[in-house]
Formats: sequence, C-alpha cells, structure tokens
Amino acid sequence: MTQSDLISKDIDAYLDAHEHKSLLRFITCGSVDDGKSTLIGRLLYESQMLFEDQVAALEADSRRDGTQGEELDFALLLDGLSAEREQGITIDVAYRFFSTDTRKYIVADTPGHEQYTRNMVTGASTADCALILLDARKGVLTQTRRHSYLVWLLGIRHVAVAVNKMDLVDFAEDQFRRIERQYHTFAERLGLEEATLIPLSALRGDNVVERSASMGWYDGPTLMEYLETVEVDQERMQDAPFRLPVQWVNRPGPDFRGFAGTVAGGSVAPGDRVVVLPSGRETSVARVVTFDGDLHRAVAGQAVTLALADEVDVSRGDVIAAASAPAQVGDQFEATVIWMAEEPLLRGRTYLMRVGTKTVPATVAPIRYKLDVDTLEQIAANRLDLNEIGVCQLELSQPIAFDPYPENRDTGGFILVDRITNHTIGAGLLRFALRRSANVSLQAFEVDRGARAALKEQRPFVVWLTGLPGAGKSSIANLLEKQLYALGRHTTLLDGDNLRRGLSKDLGFTDADRAENIRRAGEVARLMTEAGLIVIAAFVSPFRADRETARSLFAEGEFVEVFVDTPAEVAGERDTKGLYAKARGGELANLTGLGSVYEPPEDPDLRLDMTELDLDGAAAAVLEFLRGRSLLR
Repeated sequence: MTQSDLISKDIDAYLDAHEHKSLLRFITCGSVDDGKSTLIGRLLYESQMLFEDQVAALEADSRRDGTQGEELDFALLLDGLSAEREQGITIDVAYRFFSTDTRKYIVADTPGHEQYTRNMVTGASTADCALILLDARKGVLTQTRRHSYLVWLLGIRHVAVAVNKMDLVDFAEDQFRRIERQYHTFAERLGLEEATLIPLSALRGDNVVERSASMGWYDGPTLMEYLETVEVDQERMQDAPFRLPVQWVNRPGPDFRGFAGTVAGGSVAPGDRVVVLPSGRETSVARVVTFDGDLHRAVAGQAVTLALADEVDVSRGDVIAAASAPAQVGDQFEATVIWMAEEPLLRGRTYLMRVGTKTVPATVAPIRYKLDVDTLEQIAANRLDLNEIGVCQLELSQPIAFDPYPENRDTGGFILVDRITNHTIGAGLLRFALRRSANVSLQAFEVDRGARAALKEQRPFVVWLTGLPGAGKSSIANLLEKQLYALGRHTTLLDGDNLRRGLSKDLGFTDADRAENIRRAGEVARLMTEAGLIVIAAFVSPFRADRETARSLFAEGEFVEVFVDTPAEVAGERDTKGLYAKARGGELANLTGLGSVYEPPEDPDLRLDMTELDLDGAAAAVLEFLRGRSLLR
C-alpha cells in the first residue's frame, strides 16, 4: 500500500508518514527560455499537488496567456509576476512545495538572466541539489557554465543537468551524447564531482516522471527517480562535527539558563564535552531541552536549548562546538564574495557581516581578484560591481568562530549588510583565516587612553569636517584649532591634502582609493584619540558609507560630524587652489561635486550654512556646539 492510498483508509497513518518524510530543497536554473518554469509546473501537475481550482485557473490562464495553443502552459503556474508573463521570462525566485510517496520537496525556480545572478544565489543558498536546464538544440551555453560555477561555489554537491526539449531534436541520442561529453569536460575542469545528465521534454513529460518511450536508448533515472534518491545535505551534516550557533540566551527564571539555536552540524547529547567559541571555555552538556521535553540526542537541523554543566559566559553569536573537533577562530579571512548591490564593493570600506547568529563590522582589505565565471580566469580588480564574484580579504572588528564553507555552509557562509540602509548587499563564503589572524594580537598597555586623557585634563574626541572642495573645511579647522589651543587644549589637525602627501601618497582618486584614504584617516584619528588628543579632521570624504566607517571606530558621542555646506558655485568662486577652473577646463576629471559624486550627510551633528556664515563665525559655531555637548570641560 502506498502512502497516497492511506489518505482514504487511515488518515492518521498517512499524516504520520508524511511528517517523517525527508525534505529535499532544490533549485532550477538555466538560460532564458530553457523551460525551467514549464518543468516545475509539470512536476507539480503530475505529482497531483494542484487543487481543482488551481487546475481550472491554469486552464483559463493557458487560454489567455499561454504559448501552447489548446494545451496547458505549465510555466504559468510559476511565472506570477506580470512582467514575467509579458516577457515570458522568470525574474524573481519562485518557491513551490510538492511531495511524493517518498519525499517532500521545496523547489526554487531561479532567474536565467545574467543581471539576476543575485536572485539565483539567493535561491541556491539553502539548496541540497541543483537542477540545471539546457536546451538540447543549443547545448552548453555561457549561462550553463555560469550557473554550474555558482552551484559549485555555493557548495551544492549534487547536480542534475536536464537536457530539455529533446522532442525538438527528434530525441536524437547522438545530440544528447555530444552535450553530455561537452558538459562533463567543463565539470571536470571545474571540480564538480557529481553531475547526472537526463534527456527529457518538460512540455511532453518525457523522462520527467514516466520513462519516455521515445528514448529507449537512455537507461538512466527519470528526473523524479533522481530527486527521490539523491542525498539530502541535512543527512550528511548529521555526521559532521557538532556546531550550535547561539541565537538566544534563555532565562525564563532564576533556576534555568540555556542557550537556544539550531544545530548546524553533527549531534549532541547530555554528557558531551563542548567548547564555547571564540572564548575557548570548555564544559559539558547537562540537558538538551525542547518544547516537547528533553532529548537523548539532537541532530543537525533541530532547534534546541542546551543547558551546560558549568556557569560559562555565553552570548548570542557564540558557537558551542564539540570539544574534540572545535570550529576555528579568526578575525581576518580570505573570502569569496558575490556582490548584489548597485553600489560597488570597495577596498577600505566597512560593512556589517552576519555569519550564523553573529554580526560584526568587516572592512574590505585588498581585493585579490574577480572571477570570469565563463573562463574561470582570475582578473585583477580593486572593486566588485553588481553580480560580480571576487576573492578578497576581510578584517573583522572581533574574532568569530567559523568553519570553511565547504565543510559547513551554516558556519562558513555570510552576508554583507549596508551600515546605513541595512540592506543585504553581498553574500560570501569564508575560505580560511589568514595566518596573521592567529599570529597578530592586540597588545595591552598599562598607560591607557583614559590615563593619557586625564594627564591632559580633557576628553578626547574627533571633529570631522566634510564638504565639497573649496567649502572652507581646512580654514575652519585651522581657526578652530587656534581657539582650542588658546583654551589650553591638546589638539592635532588632520588635513586631506597633507595626508595625501605622506600616508596616502600611493592613492589616486577613484572611488576605491577615496574609500581607502578615509579608512586610513579614520585609523589615524583613532590613534590620536588613544593618545588623549582632540582631533580636528578636514576631509572631503564624499561617501556616507566611508564617513560611517570612520564614526564606527569611536565611542558614542566622540565623533562629531560637521557638514560645511557650501554650494558648488560658491565653493568655485572662493576656490584658492584653482581646482574648479581646472575641472571646468578638462584638466581635472574627478573633482568631487563636478566629475565625481558627493553624498552630503543626511543627519550631521552640525550643519554650517556657508552662505550665511563667514569662517570665523563657522569656527565659533563649532566651538559653541562642542561646549553644548559637554565635550569641553
């Protein structure tokens, strides 16, 4: 008796059997019009997972929007966006659920266009298996190689290549074998170990669920047979070393303290020795707690709360790991990044990095190269643009526990988040910790920042003046320092031009170089405040993200952003360096405000309207503001 037969005979037995089926998550990807949506629609239809009203709606939609004459157009089950129906392409990631007697499935129909690579990466991030479609008439295309590379990069170990539209090549075996050889050659070069090619026709149903009578020469599995037997990644991870990223510290009362999260690898039982990372403190598991009661053992994929035998300091973002096979710890990494934002990834810029349940600031160090996914060539780069993939180094503000991505996707994968908008702008894979991550550590000083500031009888802070070239930043900075010096304050002045004649003399004026220049300026300003000084910094600093990176180096209230608001036409009239004249004469291509973008502060601590203030009045306004903030004692 099949499980489907149980529905009418024993519904309780059916529901119990359904609950304990394994779950396979897989994606479909391929070039435009290879038939991804049609194939998934066919799977849904033939697995009888459509309600009568859905079938009726499909029939009506097929008559109105379909491309198959009187036949059902299965692609319409997934192409829900009006733009997709008008263009006949998939843009967003469409998720669908279906099941058979053997398994439950969640399938993600991902876009084929190159400009939607980020959507494809989103769909692949949790998949156990990838189904790559190609047109039997066209063979292996650029997008086939691109998607195969992304699938391999994202750690999907099981790949089925559906050679679709075999009906349009008269089910010719020689055409299929030619494509099979072509794809295996590329897969071998890529390092993709398991790839199963299946000839089929999604439109007619050949080799989708039922074996095709038109392709008797093929003795491999049908697509459904492959999906019903392929290994689920969650099952593999149950044999991996134990990992539990802590999501929440559970304190319902004074007598219980547990650490909640989803097991990301291996298994755990009471009595097991574990280590809390990155602190390195060892203890053992006292209880494995769930809502339904304690467990004798929890495995990968289960959400549990661990009670530990000892009082150990554990916080959200920490990782509880097997003491016999702990995760690695580091704060500097080499990582592969898939960039997903219109604004480029730049060297020197800081983003928020979320890995597991941990969120830390991460600064982009040198970008080693970007990848041509068609040729697998490594290309020198200092930025990544939308949909580009590159390998770079990341420097974190604090150590994290991790595993290399191929070993554990949960503890080795991360996203990058814009500090200002909180939008996800990149996804990445940790490759390894740099050796200097373990060999270089912070030195503790007996004479610290507080002692140096107390000796000077002042509170250290930074006044960061930003604005267009010629706005008056340097002049205001000079006047402000003179006033602070007259008050007996210990100061230093960092000026953009001066810094570029020394520390940043190797940098140009590209967006990436500007970001790196401000990163260096921020670090110097931080070191000066460590010496107990009041720092006045005058930099164009055109990008909000870079100013936010500089602000993040300081405690709350110790970074004062002053916007010297001078319109470009006024700055040009006052320009003593002749920069605007050179820019208008074509001698200077990247002058901020004319040839390069300036992003004014949206919420500065102080705005100086330089159409109403003179330089002395502006400096006095800054001084008064500092007194109002109690920064000057």
